Amino acid sequence: MTTTTAITNIGSLVTNDPALGDGTPLGLIQNAAVVIEYDKIAWVGPADEVPAADDTYDAQGRALIPGFVDSHSHLVFAGDRTAEFNARMSGRGYSAGGIRTTVAATRAATDAQLEANLVRHLDEARRQGTTTFETKSGYGLTVADEARALRIAAAHTEEVTYLGAHIVSPDYAEDPAAYVDLVTGEMLTACAPYARWVDVFCEKGAFDGEQARAILTAGAAAGLIPRVHANQLSHGPGVQLAVELEAASADHCTHLTGADVDALAQASATTVATLLPGAEFSTRAQWPDARRLIDAGATVALSTDCNPGSSYTSSMPFCIALAVRDMGMTPDEALWSATAGGARALRRSDIGAVTPGARADLALLDAPSHVHLAYRPGVPLVSAVWQKGRKVA
Repeated sequence: MTTTTAITNIGSLVTNDPALGDGTPLGLIQNAAVVIEYDKIAWVGPADEVPAADDTYDAQGRALIPGFVDSHSHLVFAGDRTAEFNARMSGRGYSAGGIRTTVAATRAATDAQLEANLVRHLDEARRQGTTTFETKSGYGLTVADEARALRIAAAHTEEVTYLGAHIVSPDYAEDPAAYVDLVTGEMLTACAPYARWVDVFCEKGAFDGEQARAILTAGAAAGLIPRVHANQLSHGPGVQLAVELEAASADHCTHLTGADVDALAQASATTVATLLPGAEFSTRAQWPDARRLIDAGATVALSTDCNPGSSYTSSMPFCIALAVRDMGMTPDEALWSATAGGARALRRSDIGAVTPGARADLALLDAPSHVHLAYRPGVPLVSAVWQKGRKVA
């Protein structure tokens, strides 16, 4: 039985451990090797010092990176919003109201249909190097539909988020306060056993600051850790609320004041600014200013926001290319944010790095350097993927 595998002849290895490599945040090692034992990284170092292993995989001089950590997605849904996207690209603006279309389709779908769609998107993401993903409910907006979304998601990832507060349910359009009571009461009770996180869309057209506070504090009282959809479509209280409540992440962070940036910088050890460039690409919206956040000292993650309405991409390499081209990030920063940054946003220390003891989640690029992820946008560069030590793509 094979228990150890040595990946040898790695041209450039990204470890995300400065102590292992060249002292930069990426911890680069040239001419490297990695040994996997069961589902963990057992050894990392120069190729000419690699210990014996049961099996060997020749990387042929290509670059090896940590598997991508996609810390924000919405993958339990049915239907598609092609018509909405087509209309938007023809000049109509985007608003949160489009979510209702997906809510109707999701409610009408069977459990088997929802799970098949989830698995299809997970396989798609895995082929592009994603080895850890978070996903949310939020397209059911009834007690039963939110709970089943989380139950389906929990069968495929440990990073499951309760987002009953995506928008006010159409069933409660005339009484938003009653819907907040449902989200913080019966729905929370039904959903909490399947989730690790609680989230809220704090935005005009969704939930205001006080509603969001009530939802997040109720979730926290039920043992869930807060995250916040914050400051996406306009400036609002989301970022400040995320920092105040020590949320793991404030996601989107598109419309920020200087005070918001300062707050995220001061909370860099607690609250990650998760940027989702697929949403800006797909809605022709203002780009988040990653350079401003990084220079201020905030911790930044990159994620896909994969959802059928405003960011229908599962490709972390595509999001890296957008971040480099349009958000002021260097290729090194973008890769770190898509791996170690995502791990920080999920408060995980076992993923997002290639270091002894970490989970053996790896992506081999058909390129000599990780820089090709931004240098060659749209090209399928991921040639092999290991997840928990097993070659899966």
